[in-house]
Amino acid sequence: MSTQITDPIAKTYTQDEAFEASLKYFKGDDLAARVWVNKYALKDSDGNIYEKTPDDMHTRIAKEIARIEARYPNPMQEDEVFDLIKNFKYIVPQGSPMAGIGNPYQVGSLSNCFVIGNDGSSDSYGGIMKIDQEQVQLMKRRGGVGHDLSHIRPKGSAVKNSALTSTGLVPFMERYSNSTREVAQDGRRGALMLSVSINHPDAEDFIDAKMEQGKVTGANVSVRIDDGFMQAVKDHKPYTQKYPVFSPNPIKQKEIDAEKLWKKIVHNAWQSAEPGILFWDTIARESVPDCYADLGYKTVSTNPCGEIPLCPYDSCRLLAINLFSYVEKPFTPEASFNFELFKKHIAKAQRIMDDIIDLELEKVDAILAKIDADPENDEVKNVERNLWLNIKKKAEEGRRTGIGITAEGDMLAALGIKYGSEAGNEFSVEIHKTIAVEAYRASVYAAKERGAFPIFDSEREKDNPFIQRIKNADEKLYYDMLEYGRRNIALLTIAPTGTTSLMTQTTSGIEPVFLPVYKRRRKVNPNDKEARVDFVDEVGDSWEEYVVFHHRFKEWMQINGIATDKNYSQEELDVIVAKSPYYQATSNDVDWLNKVRMQGAVQKWVDHSISVTINLPNDVDEELVGQLYLEAWQAGCKGVTVYRDGSRSGVLISNDEKKNEEEDSETLTAFPTKRPQVLEADIVRFQNNKEKWIAFIGLIEGKPYEIFTGIADDEDGILLPRWVEKGLIIKNRNEDGSSRYDFQYKNKRGYKTTIEGLSHKFDPEYWNYAKLISTTLRYGMPIEKAVELTNSLQLDSASINTWKNGVARALKRYVADGTIARKQKCDNCNSSELIYQEGCLTCQSCGSSKCG
Repeated sequence: MSTQITDPIAKTYTQDEAFEASLKYFKGDDLAARVWVNKYALKDSDGNIYEKTPDDMHTRIAKEIARIEARYPNPMQEDEVFDLIKNFKYIVPQGSPMAGIGNPYQVGSLSNCFVIGNDGSSDSYGGIMKIDQEQVQLMKRRGGVGHDLSHIRPKGSAVKNSALTSTGLVPFMERYSNSTREVAQDGRRGALMLSVSINHPDAEDFIDAKMEQGKVTGANVSVRIDDGFMQAVKDHKPYTQKYPVFSPNPIKQKEIDAEKLWKKIVHNAWQSAEPGILFWDTIARESVPDCYADLGYKTVSTNPCGEIPLCPYDSCRLLAINLFSYVEKPFTPEASFNFELFKKHIAKAQRIMDDIIDLELEKVDAILAKIDADPENDEVKNVERNLWLNIKKKAEEGRRTGIGITAEGDMLAALGIKYGSEAGNEFSVEIHKTIAVEAYRASVYAAKERGAFPIFDSEREKDNPFIQRIKNADEKLYYDMLEYGRRNIALLTIAPTGTTSLMTQTTSGIEPVFLPVYKRRRKVNPNDKEARVDFVDEVGDSWEEYVVFHHRFKEWMQINGIATDKNYSQEELDVIVAKSPYYQATSNDVDWLNKVRMQGAVQKWVDHSISVTINLPNDVDEELVGQLYLEAWQAGCKGVTVYRDGSRSGVLISNDEKKNEEEDSETLTAFPTKRPQVLEADIVRFQNNKEKWIAFIGLIEGKPYEIFTGIADDEDGILLPRWVEKGLIIKNRNEDGSSRYDFQYKNKRGYKTTIEGLSHKFDPEYWNYAKLISTTLRYGMPIEKAVELTNSLQLDSASINTWKNGVARALKRYVADGTIARKQKCDNCNSSELIYQEGCLTCQSCGSSKCG
């Protein structure tokens, strides 16, 4: 156990003190500073902050690593460890290790991710509920969780309880999803991966589950696809699903059209970015831990981002090596990669990872001690206790590590190599081959000094494809491994580095740059004479727009004598970008098939898996998605996720709308095309550019059908009492036969009060646009699409633009919670991960919310 204890007189800092000091540390990067203070600075449950800058955090981590090092021969000293991790330059512990190492204020795990699963075989309510409880127990300790549902019997199977037949696996997807949404993790929600085998008879229901509005919103879903299914798709042949899956003596089986189900997978992924694909035979065939399957190391699912396939009750800790830092003379003709230093640091990183396992075992002991000390009786505590005992056993036996990288995109740009090019792919493969060989070398060397992982058996591993590649790359290393063993059962991954890359100020993981330059806004005081007001939002706040350069793109500009403090026009920025090594190498520029081939080539040198997303523009067809999936399988990828721009918002339609679309997408609509004479209506009040506005929204079945909106206090006097929230919009006729829309409500005495001619109360120049929006709503267009259409209208008049903002603001009230906000950025952290929640825009990255 760690001897570190809470110091009652430890110095504390206010949020502002830590932020200002960290802002200076990150050279003015407010986003990096805020992320570090909010997520990684040492703090207690009362909000006291004990670290002022990342230097304090790195000192804390270095002390703990050095403490573990002292247990073994030839230990690294604290200053050596500190030099490796300081400034996020070379070696970066990720997430849970960064927040948890040396943290005496939280009883939590250092593992980033876990997989659970009753050894993948339990199909009783008891087993299913046990998994639910284990999932919650792990999430409250900050862990992401994955588990597979292939063990649950299919819908309609006979059972010996009062139901007589089983409900299938979809209801349990919703249960596990809801559990995820209920667990808080210090300002963020837990992460869950649910998977199922394509061989399961309910696989199609699983694939469709998230297509229904509001369903399974707390989980990522992926399908485990075997080679037999893929071959059936290629050969246009049928495929037999079984339960238990792949059983020689199934209790249920059915023959399906493989190509038809494949097209559904492709369609759903094209429309909603899910399900992800896991090429399961490739995973199992390549997995080194699966050589020990009979000892409990059979891989059953992956972590939420898919980069770590795991057996039940195993977990993994993550660390990233910053590739950009090994480029000497970056962005110059003399740029080169320092392989000698790189190899040295890979060995150090693997050693640090092994030390972190010892620290994790101490953390698990602390968790077990807390469970034992809790006042509940043993019957209540047994599931949680046994969970952590199982996790401890796997950590001790396998000592699994997760060395990865970040800044691949910046590394290639700094070397003058275009991401996604043939030369870029070749260099990336060389980098990851180097990591694999040197990490395995370090693990063999650690086994010589510290002992091999307890169940190591070279005979079991001799035919494994990955081990054979190591042998072919370095035969001496292979024979050393036969002699001394290996310290760790599996070592490598490529994870999405997320907030880590904000602090390294580089591209994330293996991905290319998202954008080399973009615009952000900062709120300003309009009365400040020095302030420049470029934009006034719907609530009247004033904002200044300014250009933000990706950090390494800015470095390229400085090296090449291009001013970074000038207020460039968009045309000037386009010219600058075109001269840079980032030109046509962004996430939306890279050749998609080439990126898949790159992933497959790199995967051969990563013993776990790779988290990578293929970003596609909105207008690509489904055929391309299918082609990318097929290419990924043939290239040797273990999994792949495709995201078509804006695709997630397209999924949020009701069941009735979905059925109508399937029956006849050209003619049937969700709403009647002929307007009823009377519509129930909501009143929505809001502030629009400092003016008080009102919207009358006619509803059918609770959904917007038409909208009238404008200034609330105009000279015609549409001023409703504040207590009026609902009423009726009635279509009447004027004497000349033209249509008139009246609004009627009851006053407090019960009398009916009518406002005549809504369409004439607002400025007539708005009216054609109002009819356009009403028409899109009447023909059953999903509400978020109507909002999007409103936002995309090219309106010339400033007053019409203000009206457009009002329409969009009013409609957002009806957008389903969880809907992705397309083409919008968070004003606080510039993330594009925005969703609508109760009509407000909420950032999933930093948690900030913007309501009109």
